[in-house]
Amino acid sequence: MDQLSSDLASLKISRDEPTGPSPARRTVTVLLVLGALGGVGYFLVGKLGAVVFKQDVEETEIALISPSQASISVTSTGYVVPQITSKVGAKVNGRLEKVLVKEGDVVKAGDVIATLASADQRSAVAAAGSRVLAARARAETARANLAEVTRQLERTRGLLAGNAVPRAQFEDLETRAASLAESQKAAQADIAAVEAEARTLRVGMDDRVIVSPIDGTVVAKPAAIGEMVGPSSLIAELADFASILVETDVPEARLGQITPGAPCEIVLDAYPNKRYRGVAVEFGKRVNRAKATVVVKVRFEDPTDGVLPDMAARVSFLREKLTDAALQEKPKKVVAPDAVVERGGRKVVFVIDDGQVKETPVLVGGVVGGSLELQEGPAPGTRVVRNPSAELRTGSKVKTSDN
Repeated sequence: MDQLSSDLASLKISRDEPTGPSPARRTVTVLLVLGALGGVGYFLVGKLGAVVFKQDVEETEIALISPSQASISVTSTGYVVPQITSKVGAKVNGRLEKVLVKEGDVVKAGDVIATLASADQRSAVAAAGSRVLAARARAETARANLAEVTRQLERTRGLLAGNAVPRAQFEDLETRAASLAESQKAAQADIAAVEAEARTLRVGMDDRVIVSPIDGTVVAKPAAIGEMVGPSSLIAELADFASILVETDVPEARLGQITPGAPCEIVLDAYPNKRYRGVAVEFGKRVNRAKATVVVKVRFEDPTDGVLPDMAARVSFLREKLTDAALQEKPKKVVAPDAVVERGGRKVVFVIDDGQVKETPVLVGGVVGGSLELQEGPAPGTRVVRNPSAELRTGSKVKTSDN
């Protein structure tokens, strides 16, 4: 019984001290938790780090290589600029009563573009016309009075010779005739004054009709009916599309490679697959010191249908003129070979847009002059990453040397 009591006593649960895991077990648990957190952290850094943190990348650009590449001496960029433009305003302040043009309309010099409210001016012109008539009537009255007194003076002179009238009567008529002559001069001066006033008012009336000073096209939305306009206001902006040239910035150091009359190839960003023949017609008269460039103006030799002011253009100055056959050859879209990588079994490039990248599939052709031809892919001028890292993916934030 003593042995049984002793065994039962050893099985008694002690409630004085709390039970818990052993130190070894706690250590193992902590290590397991830390390992799990480390794995999650590694996953997050690997998967999300490229999205959250900006990566330093090197960029390049998808370009078009012209079939005339071998003949190019200098390539530069610029914009389409009309050489004849006009910003039409009003000579006088007033409210627009009619606007007769809209954006895109073609007008001739002298065509009416708009009119200002002119009821008050018409009244003023009519009143001035009435004053002119009144002044002319006064002048006619003065002329008639002078003619009458002149006839009386002549009769009196004859009577005076025969001593039939006193000399005082003759002298009174002479004085009256002189006075009427001066009155007639004053009436004529009044006519000149009111006619000048009327002409001024008619000019003001004409100024309320806004006409086009040039042949051109309305290139901006004109002012609206009811707007108050004046000499500092813009009613319509016109450009003569027949005068458009490409103004391109040529590096000062390469200006010597271009001569007046040099043939050119023009490619507009708006129509990257279309080429225009051009010719260098004018060199700028000063150097832009900030950019170390000189403006060279290039005239289109081909029809310019669809070419608009301020379109961006790339001009290639050639050693020889483009033939019709060469002009029909299509340019090739190329990119640096190290910008193309394989992801998920397909060729892709990483397009840079507003500080982020987007994985974009491409179809690669052959090698063209050290670059890869892109048969399908982003448009020319698109910025892409060179040598993209394995962690780079759509949405990753990047920064280049420019930003």
